[in-house]
Amino acid sequence: MKKVIAKVEYDTENATLIKKHTCGEFGDPAGYEESLFQTPDGKYFVYTVGGPDSPYATENISRIAKNKVDAWVAEH
Repeated sequence: MKKVIAKVEYDTENATLIKKHTCGEFGDPAGYEESLFQTPDGKYFVYTVGGPDSPYATENISRIAKNKVDAWVAEH
C-alpha cells in the first residue's frame, strides 16, 4: 500500500518491516494486523488492516515519530 502524508510517500513495498502484530486468526471479522515499517530514508510508519469488526476495517498508513518507535515495539 502507498500513502502520501505531508508530501512524503510511505510505501509498504519499498520499506523494511520492523515488527508485525497480529490479533485473531485469518478470516476472523474482528482480527487485525499492525505492522511497523521503516522507509529507506529512516522514517517510520504503521500499516494497519483488519476485518470488518476490527478497529482497522479499512487499511491505512500512519506516521510514527522516531522517539515513539521503541514504545510501540514494546507494546506489541
